Amino acid sequence: MVLDGHSMAFRAFYALPAENFATSTGQHTNAVHGFTSMLINLIKDQKPTHVAVAFDVSDDTTFRKKEYDDYKGGRNATPEEFHGQIDLIDQVMQAWGIKTLRMPGFEADDILATLAARGEEAGWEVLLVSGDRDSFQLITDNVFVLYPKKGVSDIPRMDAEAVREKYFVGPDQYSDLAALVGESADNLPGVPGVGPKTAAKWINLYGGLPGILENLDAIKGKVGDSLRAHLDDVKRNRHLNQLLKDLDLGVGLDELAAPRPDQDAVEELFDALEFKTLRTRLFALYGEDTAAIQHEGIELPLFEVGATAESLNAFLANDDAAAPAALAVATVPGGIGQEATAVVILRGEAARYLELTELDADTEKVLAGWLTDAGRTKVIHEYKEAFKALHARGLLLEGVVDDTSISGYLIQPDRRNYELAELIQHHLKITLEAAPAAPVGQLDLGLDLDGNAAQLRAEALVRHAAAVRALSEHLAPMLAERQADKLLSTLELPVARVLADMEIAGIAVSLEKMQEQLDDLAKQVDAAEKAAYAAIGHEVNLGSPKQLQIVLFEELGLPKTKKIKSGYTTDAASLKNLLDKTGHEFLVQLMAHREASKLRQMVETLYKSVGEDGRIHTTYAQNVAATGRISSNNPNLQNIPVRSEEGRRVRDLFVVSDGFDCLLAADYSQIEMRIMAHLSEDAGLIQAYQEGEDLHRYVGSHIFNVAPQDVTSAMRSKVKAMSYGLAYGLTSFGLSKQLEISVDEARTLMKDYFDRFGAVRDYLRGVVEQARQDGYTATIEGRRRYLPDLTSTDRHLREIAERVALNSPIQGSAADIIKRAMLGVAKSLADEGLKSRLLLQVHDELVLEVAPGEREQVERLVTREMGHAAELSVPLDVQLGEGKSWHDAGH
Repeated sequence: MVLDGHSMAFRAFYALPAENFATSTGQHTNAVHGFTSMLINLIKDQKPTHVAVAFDVSDDTTFRKKEYDDYKGGRNATPEEFHGQIDLIDQVMQAWGIKTLRMPGFEADDILATLAARGEEAGWEVLLVSGDRDSFQLITDNVFVLYPKKGVSDIPRMDAEAVREKYFVGPDQYSDLAALVGESADNLPGVPGVGPKTAAKWINLYGGLPGILENLDAIKGKVGDSLRAHLDDVKRNRHLNQLLKDLDLGVGLDELAAPRPDQDAVEELFDALEFKTLRTRLFALYGEDTAAIQHEGIELPLFEVGATAESLNAFLANDDAAAPAALAVATVPGGIGQEATAVVILRGEAARYLELTELDADTEKVLAGWLTDAGRTKVIHEYKEAFKALHARGLLLEGVVDDTSISGYLIQPDRRNYELAELIQHHLKITLEAAPAAPVGQLDLGLDLDGNAAQLRAEALVRHAAAVRALSEHLAPMLAERQADKLLSTLELPVARVLADMEIAGIAVSLEKMQEQLDDLAKQVDAAEKAAYAAIGHEVNLGSPKQLQIVLFEELGLPKTKKIKSGYTTDAASLKNLLDKTGHEFLVQLMAHREASKLRQMVETLYKSVGEDGRIHTTYAQNVAATGRISSNNPNLQNIPVRSEEGRRVRDLFVVSDGFDCLLAADYSQIEMRIMAHLSEDAGLIQAYQEGEDLHRYVGSHIFNVAPQDVTSAMRSKVKAMSYGLAYGLTSFGLSKQLEISVDEARTLMKDYFDRFGAVRDYLRGVVEQARQDGYTATIEGRRRYLPDLTSTDRHLREIAERVALNSPIQGSAADIIKRAMLGVAKSLADEGLKSRLLLQVHDELVLEVAPGEREQVERLVTREMGHAAELSVPLDVQLGEGKSWHDAGH
């Protein structure tokens, strides 16, 4: 089976919406995903013994282009979203073990033709997968074309009979027909007035193109005159559409045999592409062969079930202080999050499995003492979750020196996930079976309704602990090599402990205010809906892109937006642009409807998240954002809008709880720009911050050559957008779109900025070049992000990596600083014996709940700890606000 790579990649690209397939770095992946999915299905269905993928090279280098300059001319420009995806498909094929072929001067079709001929000579059946009709000429009794009928999911087999049925000629004469009719895709014009039926009639009457040329005078009428007038075109077409079957590919058929995926390479690449289900489908394709790649499961250590206080004390007393114990915790859903039901402690070659409900008071006291002892070091997977689950049982976990989910993240911050089974598979090639689920309530009651299931759960948890230890030992030297071991011990693990406390505490909400907001938003949605109907004179489904396209572009005749597969886009950015251009009342109401609907959905989600205690307990993750930023989910409290008044009302739902005085919100002012000033060492920016200037006004005065007080709000907005944009690789084109100014004006603005602040320009250039040399970027704390695409030959992939290289040190340093601040604030609250507590971390903001009589002391310590979280060449400015709600505490 041989695939025409470019042809099928384009088919995949248009079959899947680009906007639904993109990585967090901005690389579109719809063609890669669709191509890979298609190939999995083809191999599953067709079971080929040999596989290859042929790619085109530049059109300008082919012999056809040299002979006919207009060959393939007039094609639409390649969509921006397609750029970089051929290179990624090539990488997927390499990881899969599938040979990819290119021939300078020739096309993929010629490679297909050559392999078809060689396969047939060897007595094989050959399947050609292509969306190019030129491949029909290659069909024989042993060569077939899989020609896509719809997207890349419906790809029926074309044989000689199918060609004859559709075109009334056999495959051997398809080139003659194409020469007469022409091929618009290749910009090969045919004979005017001659369609497939007329061409087929002539071919069948005269035995093919040579016979037609010998009987030109016998062909009468206008079509005959047209044929005679365009003979040169026909002969040229026939010459150019003939595929070559004798290329020297430099590869033998045996080299295309039995491709098998390299599991490490596939895992790493699919993590970067953020593919989830494809890897499972790919590995499942090879069944037992993949199991062989995975090797055997984790070996089961010797273990005992249960313990007395004396036996557990003896087991733990033999502790080797230099070797941490591995700890695993089994959980079931509890009141808030998960609740621990059993633990495994693995030390040396022995383990102990303990059902928490079956421990007597003395044994639990021994266990609690060991868990709490920070000197008895432990390694675990997902420390924060284990801490919370044990806390729910009244047990405190201290002394954790490694969390393998965080270690795996520090080593590979772009991985898709950090589940233990996946990390074990990736790093150690070991399969870790999931533990049988414990029936909720069964363990709580101490019942053993199924002894075999209980034994299997015990074995699985022991294996889990053994896997954690093996993984921790494997990752340790990798952490050291990346200089991430200090980051783990002094930052990430302590932060996990603070986050656990914050998640347990949660934040109070006003259910009464929530219901009021839901009622108000329902009225807004209804009012906007009715006003939208009134603006066009009839009802329409405002949530249906198809119906909106009809209203906007057919009924109202508004300017067309960006063309997409389903018509013209109705996404928020396009409609905002359309509204700015036209000001149409229907668009005003449509946008109002969307905004109110979105907020209502957000408030409904928050409402459903309120626990029995009347508080919302979000879950924080340290290993989701590759930059090091902490993320929030279930519910996500970081996506609550703060720029719109309605969005700010959502923050008003979060209130101070009984027994506390107020909420205190503290955030950094312009932290990313301060980091930029520090890293670039630009004297002007440093001076502005040290003197307490309004940075954007200061920069504006130097760029526009006016006094600071004469910098208008429009000038300041332009400078602010550009200053932040530069840290994210913003181009003059991007700046022009953002500010709605001409590209020339944007280019001048950037030039004036860099003329005045040259150190920023030098830093931005230097950070990319340094990353290209090192292979990674690093934050102030030394957090690394590896970027192999910085040296990619594909310009699009390289430019994405360059943008990531620009912003990772700044975003990552900001993330490290807020984490240091959290640690400092939490420690000071404890050291000073205060009852006030940290509740939320949202981007660069901390929210605390202040106990009565502690406000001034908390304000001082928060300002001190946040202000000294990093030693920069510019001060870290901390802004405080307080109030009875999160909204009131904002500033």
